Amino acid sequence: MASRTASKDIIALRGSAAIVSEFFGYAANSILYNRAVYPGESFAKVKKYGLTMPLTQDEWVNFITSATSKNSEWLGAGKLQGIVMVIMSKATSEVIERWNFNIDTYPEVVEKGSIKEKSDKKIMREIRAIKRQIDSCITDLPCLDEPCVFDMLAYTDTDVDAPDTWIESDTKLIHNTQMVKLHSFDTKVHKVDTVVSYKKNEDDTSSSSSSVIREARIELLEAELGRFVMLANESAEEI
Repeated sequence: MASRTASKDIIALRGSAAIVSEFFGYAANSILYNRAVYPGESFAKVKKYGLTMPLTQDEWVNFITSATSKNSEWLGAGKLQGIVMVIMSKATSEVIERWNFNIDTYPEVVEKGSIKEKSDKKIMREIRAIKRQIDSCITDLPCLDEPCVFDMLAYTDTDVDAPDTWIESDTKLIHNTQMVKLHSFDTKVHKVDTVVSYKKNEDDTSSSSSSVIREARIELLEAELGRFVMLANESAEEI
């Protein structure tokens, strides 16, 4: 009886890990498409979550696919606390935008094997809301008026070993930022909160102290975790 329960727990955890990691892959494609980091013709349109989604057809799709696979593995082990997509200047490597997907894993699922139910329809509805919000908030972000590249950061437990394609990284924070909190979604195993931060216009001096406080809290929290950044720039240089 115990072994049967354990088997069900593994399936529940892995199933949620697959949903969340797949969401990251599609979210990454949507961000890169909407922010025109790569040409629009590099993307095909596919149906997912009941929506039309951009999906890259270029070779660097292997980077996102590889990252999604590793994220799923870490999520299934309860070892992943967040994924950050960083958009940087190709010329200077200055961080321009930071798309932060914070992950809370329900400890009772990993530690005690608890199983909670939530319908796929509710999860998909929450994911659709995030996708629509990513699309709509693009109009409020500053224009990317120079060629850009991206990196992907994984915030993991400190005892996680990273593959050779990942290296340790700093937090790549943006100083003097504006932050926009998007919708979250919850599988009852993992909860994902989404925040996009970007460099504030130098002429806008409002709320500067609160931005610094938020950054300081994020940096303090992330200092407790292992950090790895996947080598994306090499695959993106030729685009």
